[in-house]
Amino acid sequence: MAPKRAKGGKKAPASAEEFQSLSALCEVSQEGSIDWPQKTLTQGSEVTRRVPERFKDAQQEKTKQVAISKASTSGIMQTLPVIILLLILGVSCCLAQDKVTSRKPKKAAQTMSRGWGDNLYWTQTYEEALYRSQTSQKPLMVIHHLEDCKHSQALKKVFVESQEAQKLAEDFILINLTYETTDKNLSPDGQYVPRIMFIDPSLTVRADITGPYSNRQFAYEPKDLPLLISNMRKAQIILKAEL
Repeated sequence: MAPKRAKGGKKAPASAEEFQSLSALCEVSQEGSIDWPQKTLTQGSEVTRRVPERFKDAQQEKTKQVAISKASTSGIMQTLPVIILLLILGVSCCLAQDKVTSRKPKKAAQTMSRGWGDNLYWTQTYEEALYRSQTSQKPLMVIHHLEDCKHSQALKKVFVESQEAQKLAEDFILINLTYETTDKNLSPDGQYVPRIMFIDPSLTVRADITGPYSNRQFAYEPKDLPLLISNMRKAQIILKAEL
């Protein structure tokens, strides 16, 4: 039976049966506090326990994320110097490579020997050679050649490789020319290369000291190196005999 409302809108008092049913749910203590039945308290305690566990799980998840974030930050800070070092090394390598590629190869300094003997003293001009021959009383050895002539290059090679020829050359005033001079006495049978002539200190061209070829009397080939060495000795001996 539904409860009736009293006059004035207030709820009617509970009947004896309703009061008995309500007392089964709770008991009023002497202090006026309410003691809930054991079953209800047990269920309530489970609810109160579940709520903190959810908060605890959320807090643990947040702590885990913070820890992961800190670990990531720490890892980045640890690897940052390595990354910077690699970047510096990469930039340095690029700059060094650019410097090497942009640098033009230097040509070997060309000496007055022009490859006929770097350990020998070679005069720069024909006039200087004549002067030094006259003042030193040493014979002058004049070598006509061209840099792009294969015959000149072949003769030069055997002349440089011969220790005997290089040693004998130390007793001569030496000059090698890649051009013709105005002295016609240096081309009695034509202007050709390679051509080697000797001049004594009296400034006389030694036309009697020739090579093996009648049409090119002062020409020598690589196979003629022994004759060239013999003629070098001959120029010295005759010079000493004339003195």
